[in-house]
Formats: sequence, C-alpha cells, structure tokens
Amino acid sequence: MLTIGKLSVSTGVKVPTIRYYEQIGLLPEAERSAGNQRLYDRKALERLAFIRHARELGFSLEAIRDLLSLSDNPDQPCSAADAIARAQLIEVESRLARLAALKAELERMVVQCDGNRIADCRVIEVLGDHSLCITDHVTEDAIH
Repeated sequence: MLTIGKLSVSTGVKVPTIRYYEQIGLLPEAERSAGNQRLYDRKALERLAFIRHARELGFSLEAIRDLLSLSDNPDQPCSAADAIARAQLIEVESRLARLAALKAELERMVVQCDGNRIADCRVIEVLGDHSLCITDHVTEDAIH
C-alpha cells in the first residue's frame, strides 16, 4: 500500500491532482489507515499512471473517464476506444495546423521588422492591427 505522497512520487502526479481525481471519480476513493491516511494499492497506481499518460497525450478528463470505463470492461470490442483516440488525433492535427499558421505569421513579422525604432516596428504594428496578418490564427487560448 502506498501513501498519497509515495503515489505522487511514483506517478509524477501532484498530491492535489490525485485528490481532485478522487473527488471527480476518476480514481476510486482511497482506503484509509487507522490514522486516516489515504492508502493506495497497485491498481490505483496503474489507474493513475493511465490517467497521467492520457493527459500527456491531451485527452480531456471526460474522454479519460470514458476510456477508463471501457478498460474496466475488457471483453467488449475496442471500437469505442478507437473512436475516442481518432477524435483526439483530429484535435491534435487541428492544433498543429493552427500552430503552423502562428509560426508562419510570427516568422513574417520578425523578418519584416527592421529592428530600428519602435515607431517603425513591424511586430508592434501587426500586433496592433490583426488585418495585417496573412492568416486567421486565433486560438481558443487567446479567447479565454
């Protein structure tokens, strides 16, 4: 059995995140010691490692919840898991396209800047007037 601190070290997931995953039901509630300390078994360790890896691949918590539910029923076909992974792949490809557009726009701004005075700075000019951009590169992060 592992304490929450040892589970954190073993998986690289921070303690508050482990508690949060328990709170939202991604991890089952931990057993408690006589001193009321959380205790985790190997299954919890493996489940948390699964969650962390899925998060590293960009899966949403809801997608992870669905994947965990599927993994809890190993005899069913994997078409649902494939569909979730395909949707994530489409999202990653979309993000890559947006990042490529951002890269191109930034490269263009930097190349066009003569580096003399701020009053003549192309970077400042383009950032102040989106119509000077060659692509529509608005990201969701910029909106939120």
